[in-house]
Amino acid sequence: MKKLLITLSCFLCLLLNNNLVLAQDKVAYVNFAELVKALPEAADIKSKIDAYSNQYMDQLKSMYTEYQAKGQDFQKQQASMTDAVRSAKQVELADLQKRMNDYQNEAQQKVAARTGELSKPLLEKVKSAIAQVAKEKGYTYVLDSSQTDLIVSPPGDDLGPAVKVKLGIK
Repeated sequence: MKKLLITLSCFLCLLLNNNLVLAQDKVAYVNFAELVKALPEAADIKSKIDAYSNQYMDQLKSMYTEYQAKGQDFQKQQASMTDAVRSAKQVELADLQKRMNDYQNEAQQKVAARTGELSKPLLEKVKSAIAQVAKEKGYTYVLDSSQTDLIVSPPGDDLGPAVKVKLGIK
């Protein structure tokens, strides 16, 4: 009876240990940013975002030029101004500076939103291709090597070349 119990225990341990080995997940990596930059659509999106951003930059430059001119004018005439005029000019300069800061923050938010809007289909396309290649090759997890420093990474687990083929990138 004791031998049967020991044999059964050993068999059970081997069976459980075998299931643990089979349940291991395969992990691969890919440089997501490199894949996105390699797509021809990325250059088009970048040029659209740059054009959109330049509209705000031009307005901001004109506001800054106005601020500098009024500031220099204030510096030149400050000595001859009455206290009431001096304080009104200081308030005007502070208001202009606040408007510039508000405009810059608003512009950054709008450019970021436009970037997200234009980039979303491209990012989804790359994510979909990565998911398809990972599924085809049997990988459970795929790490983004552009955001994670991989200390050791075997070349066989880099899905970048396979995803480039899937996306039609040379």
